[in-house]
Amino acid sequence: MTVSGIDRLHSQLSKLEDMFPGYLTEIVEGSIVMNPVSPFHGRTIQRLWAIVEGQMPSEWALVSDVAFPLDEANEFCPDIAVIPAEAEAENRSAYPADLIELVAEVVSPESIRRDYEVKPRWYASRGIANYLVLDPLKGHVVTMWNPGPDGYRGRDTIPYGAELTIDSPLGKLTIPTSRLPVDRQASGRS
Repeated sequence: MTVSGIDRLHSQLSKLEDMFPGYLTEIVEGSIVMNPVSPFHGRTIQRLWAIVEGQMPSEWALVSDVAFPLDEANEFCPDIAVIPAEAEAENRSAYPADLIELVAEVVSPESIRRDYEVKPRWYASRGIANYLVLDPLKGHVVTMWNPGPDGYRGRDTIPYGAELTIDSPLGKLTIPTSRLPVDRQASGRS
């Protein structure tokens, strides 16, 4: 894809976001992807934001639903990303992916493959230290660390209810997963 092709996709994304409020739009594997944001999805993001923000050093900041171009065919809009506060203060709609220190995605029925298979490879290849997959459909969080060129070398699945401690370059972050919502009706969908 040429630079003009990238610009065309960005233009299409902007139009779609304006036309379809309540949808998250990204470019994944060269396709524009739109996912509706459910109450469980939104609540998970809000609760994780509150938990993590209170534990972060002041030189770091949280962002949500902003673009991180990875290459010409992939531009992710993570549910939560931790970047330097200095960069966040620029108040941009897109940032270089190399700024991300920790990233979290919340699974929806439409995003299972992307969140569990596609995004870990890309985030790890960019050296993002920690990747969290919060899954209200299954009631667990998958934490991935030790990034390499082919993906994360470390991975744990923690059922909601347990306290998750992440040793990250930001310091120790503790997430009481019992505060995260579970979609009890999802068992038939996932």
